[in-house]
Amino acid sequence: MSAASVSPGRRVWLRFRQNRRGYWSLIIFTVLFGLSLIAELISNDKPLIARYNGELVFPIAKDYSEKVFGGDFDSPADYLDPFIQDQFKTNGNWAIYPFNHYRFDTLNYFAKSPNPAPPSADNWLGTDDRGRDVFARLLYGFRVSILFGLALTITGVLLGLLTGAVQGYFAGRTDLFFQRFIEIWGSMPELYLLIIFTSIFDPSIGLLLILLSLFGWMGLSDYVRADFLRNRNLEYVQAARALGLSNGQIIWRHVLPNSMTPVVTFLPFRMSAAILALTSLDFLGLGVPPSTASLGELLAQGKNNLDAWWIALSTFAVLTITLLLLTNIGDALRNALDVRRKA
Repeated sequence: MSAASVSPGRRVWLRFRQNRRGYWSLIIFTVLFGLSLIAELISNDKPLIARYNGELVFPIAKDYSEKVFGGDFDSPADYLDPFIQDQFKTNGNWAIYPFNHYRFDTLNYFAKSPNPAPPSADNWLGTDDRGRDVFARLLYGFRVSILFGLALTITGVLLGLLTGAVQGYFAGRTDLFFQRFIEIWGSMPELYLLIIFTSIFDPSIGLLLILLSLFGWMGLSDYVRADFLRNRNLEYVQAARALGLSNGQIIWRHVLPNSMTPVVTFLPFRMSAAILALTSLDFLGLGVPPSTASLGELLAQGKNNLDAWWIALSTFAVLTITLLLLTNIGDALRNALDVRRKA
């Protein structure tokens, strides 16, 4: 296949694949993120499927009372209770548990060591100071971090594209007004605002996403503005104006596709910044609710329990690997979008 017959998108993909570190980082990150999306099937305190007294039950999808399995109470069954587990081992009964028998909020009441307990056959990465499985909290916390990073990145990209496109395309007084507004808005104390709002409202991921989105668009807006300022006076834009296309059509069809390079290049780095922001706020107690699995909360537990080395070490490893993979992907994207490189 000749170089002339290869589409621009195909050439970008070929240049991306040439960077083996970035390519394999993308594969590993995709696999890890995919596994975190099915965390309930990997790490859960309920069986995936069970057979009891000749009937198939699905505890992972439906709550059953303890009486269903020969207990004495109407409360939901505790499938880690030795009595319930023994019930699945008699009279042809059986149960298939996930690989890890704990959810992120499951308390291990039957631990053989005081909490925080070191790694063992039951708790692969040990337990935290409340008896919750560290592996489960890392798995669920990783999912929360990536989903939050994606949401914050998408929101920041959309706002940055909108403001940067308006500034760069219309320029003049519009650009001057937006630049003064950005200078004023960027000087506001973001951390103080977070402290004030979290003291007024109940902490939640939605509130945190809104507050961080208010400031997360300004960095990208500058790059988009610069590209639009350069492209607005090129020949193809002047030709589109001469043909009678509206400003919206010119921006959407012609200028925006040719100004996406900085947007795509900075996506992995913006995700890394979003994950670090969430982790830092959780570490300070200003992030997600305490009941939510969080990498920052685990780091705070590691700081408060220095003798429980497994908490801080495992959390630091997950955070480092995640940021390293995203950085490698970002470097590969930047090289792939460099037209001077050959595929």
